[in-house]
Amino acid sequence: MSLIKSISGIRGTIGGKPGDNLTPIDAVAFAAAYGSLLLEQNPNQRNTVVIGRDARPSGEMIQQLVQNTLMGLGIDIIDLGLSTTPTVAMAVPDLGAQGGIILTASHNPIEWNALKLLNEKGEFINAQQGQAVLKKATDNDFSFVGVNDLGRLNTHAHALENHIQAILALDYTQKEAIKKQGFKVVVDGVNSSGGVAIPQLLEQLGVETIKIHCTPNGIFPHNPEPLAVHLTDLSQAVIAHQADFGIAVDPDVDRLVFVDEKGVVFGEEYTLVACSDYVLSKKLGPTVSNLSSSQALQVITAQYNQSYSAAAVGEVNVVEEMKKRQAIIGGEGNGGVILPELHYGRDALVGVALFLSLLTERQIAVSQLRATYPQFFMVKEKVTLTPTTDVDGILQAIAKVYPVEDVNTVDGVKIHFINQWVHLRKSNTEPIIRIYTEAPTEAEATDLAQDFKQQIIHLQ
Repeated sequence: MSLIKSISGIRGTIGGKPGDNLTPIDAVAFAAAYGSLLLEQNPNQRNTVVIGRDARPSGEMIQQLVQNTLMGLGIDIIDLGLSTTPTVAMAVPDLGAQGGIILTASHNPIEWNALKLLNEKGEFINAQQGQAVLKKATDNDFSFVGVNDLGRLNTHAHALENHIQAILALDYTQKEAIKKQGFKVVVDGVNSSGGVAIPQLLEQLGVETIKIHCTPNGIFPHNPEPLAVHLTDLSQAVIAHQADFGIAVDPDVDRLVFVDEKGVVFGEEYTLVACSDYVLSKKLGPTVSNLSSSQALQVITAQYNQSYSAAAVGEVNVVEEMKKRQAIIGGEGNGGVILPELHYGRDALVGVALFLSLLTERQIAVSQLRATYPQFFMVKEKVTLTPTTDVDGILQAIAKVYPVEDVNTVDGVKIHFINQWVHLRKSNTEPIIRIYTEAPTEAEATDLAQDFKQQIIHLQ
């Protein structure tokens, strides 16, 4: 398994040989490269980096390596300990830091970990900065300081509470009205940071919370990607406790999925749709998602006579497009909600607050809410890559097969048919080609996905 280096960060499996996996040597090299870039960007001043991690068993080891490396460069550390990606992102500008690092492999299994790198705004570094980090790591282009100039280690215990208070202070959050509803909610925290963060937010909103898989030991009780097939425990718990709905997040709490009162998954694509519907009802403006997200957001946005645009996959690309369009809300169809009035990052906690506010205002059950939205079905498939796979060649060959269709090559290949679309792209986070399809029926979406999967396998 090779290290995966992309705009989503640097990730790999723990153990093995340097350069092939995320070993201690690789963690040190990339931390040193990132720290050196910060020093170049902010010369003649003391630099500070905020660091937080999810609950993976490798987290503490990687954190020690990363923060001690940065201190060896003369950079001060603010250690948030167990935290969430959006909490770290908000803490960076709040604490006046020059950068931030979240140690998490998001939805990847337990053997994975990663360094997600942030700039001084608490946003992911851009592609140019990412390339600079990779080059410095490859060239060993860094120099450490002497004993009198070592960085200092500080801790900060209030970042999550500050994050939650900022959400509660939003005009969108109907705090008092939510408290009066008497909601009962089941939370699946996949034994990571969300098992701590989401219940704390719900408590502040007066929501009765039933916790499953909320012990932050990093031992994931199921595949940590919050897809319907992995959420059977949550669905069963919602029914058993007669809860109003269920909440599932990924290990670093930037993806959010709901389960309705009948135990049926609301659909990760519809998390952003519902939250956008609520925000658009309060404030008009453009919306943005990525090319792999459901067209349902475009339909909802049009109902408010507002404009929608699609960005390349990757949070940094979505944020760039949101800023360009001055979007009032955006995100990714994987359950990632970005509300600029809070910060430019996917944030499951603010998504929960927006969703509760929407339910409170509409006074309907979650299943009824879902029925009000355009009905599209999405299928997500993948093809595992071999070391010799020519991904670009495969995608170019497939695009040539459909010369009369609407083909978008901004990010991989997206082909629009009359009532459906397919998006093929190399993953930023795994050695696979992702296949996304959407159609008016599940059968059509499935058939389309299988058709293109076979085409890729044939060309591989």
